[in-house]
Formats: sequence, structure tokens, C-alpha cells
Amino acid sequence: MKSKRLGISILSGLIFGFVCYGFASSGQNEISTILAINIILGRTLIGVAIGISRFSLKHWSLHGIIMGLIFSFPAAFGAMLGPENPEFSHTMMFVATVVMGMIYGFLIELITTVLFKAKQ
Repeated sequence: MKSKRLGISILSGLIFGFVCYGFASSGQNEISTILAINIILGRTLIGVAIGISRFSLKHWSLHGIIMGLIFSFPAAFGAMLGPENPEFSHTMMFVATVVMGMIYGFLIELITTVLFKAKQ
């Protein structure tokens, strides 16, 4: 395992966790502390998965997208447990969480592999 790759991907995931929390808390509804921790740790988990993964896919971008997809499901199911919002249904919350996880996975992989050249 390459510690440079792991460190960069974890740090990127943590940063995107705070970015995601910022987006989530910008709405009208209050974000609970447990949900805030869930959001931040969920995106950090994507970074950990990307850093330790040895799945050899055809392209680095596909690796990030798939890791983001897989590791966003727990957060997506957790997001459905919150109160129903008339502007944002549980289904929309689930889909948005998974899609944003795929985007964050792509960005974490982009930063790790392309920007810092820490290949698998």
C-alpha cells in the first residue's frame, strides 16, 4: 500500500466531507450533529476506500466513480431516515446522496491520481 496515495485520498475525502456538510447545512432546516458527522465521515470513507483499493479498472476516473457509488449507499440509506421534507423527498435525497458520492469519488481520484500523481 502506498502511504502517499492513502494520505492524499483520506485528506481529500475529509475536505469534501466538509464541503458536502456546507452544502447540506445551507438550507433552511437545521442539521443535527449526528447527521453532520455522518456526512463528513461518509465522504472520508470514500477517500479511505479509494486509497486502499486495488481494483484495477480501465481508467482512474471509473475507479473513483465506482468507489463513490459503492460507499455512498450507507449514507444514502441513512439520509432516508430523516424527516420528510416537502421540497426534497426521501427518494430525491437517496439519489442526490449517491450521485454526489460518485462526483466526490471522481474528484478524490482526480486529485490523488492526476494532481498528486499517486497512482494505484
